[in-house]
Amino acid sequence: GIDLVAGGRVKKGHRTEPASQDVYIRLLVKLYRFLARRTNAQFNKIVLARLFMSRVNRAPLSISAISRHMKGKEGKTAVLVGSVTDDVRMLEVPKLSICCLRITESARARIVKAGGEVITLDQLALRAPTGKNTVLLRGKRTAREAVRHFGAAGVPGSHVKPYVRSKGRKFERARGRRQSRGYKN
Repeated sequence: GIDLVAGGRVKKGHRTEPASQDVYIRLLVKLYRFLARRTNAQFNKIVLARLFMSRVNRAPLSISAISRHMKGKEGKTAVLVGSVTDDVRMLEVPKLSICCLRITESARARIVKAGGEVITLDQLALRAPTGKNTVLLRGKRTAREAVRHFGAAGVPGSHVKPYVRSKGRKFERARGRRQSRGYKN
């Protein structure tokens, strides 16, 4: 509701600018703010909104996941507003064209070696101002270990991971964990 004394009305909760003071992110925001306004491509509006996001909401994506998504989409550029990481489990890297905010050194080396390319979002703006021939991807937010602890641990039917110092015989193994000690769920 409205509580004017406490500091005005409740405004919309979404970000209108990045919280980060990173100069390069701020410059990209200026660029994509312009493109979102002057082109009627939804692509630019989405990229702009993702540039505002916190780091938790800009989840990383591995080159193996990118190659999986890009199967059958040769000649297109994978766009990820976030980080691209290497995957040592992947032996053969296909030729990929990737556009991202950050990329690990090893991932970049492997993509370039396979004849692919890595470009930045400002280079993409020159190449595809409306996002033509691009595939917009994003990482899995719930892949973080912290997400496993969300919810109430020890409640029947919940599979929430409790914060326990160690997973041994002496740690939280009695009440609620076996039938002979009260209850088990």
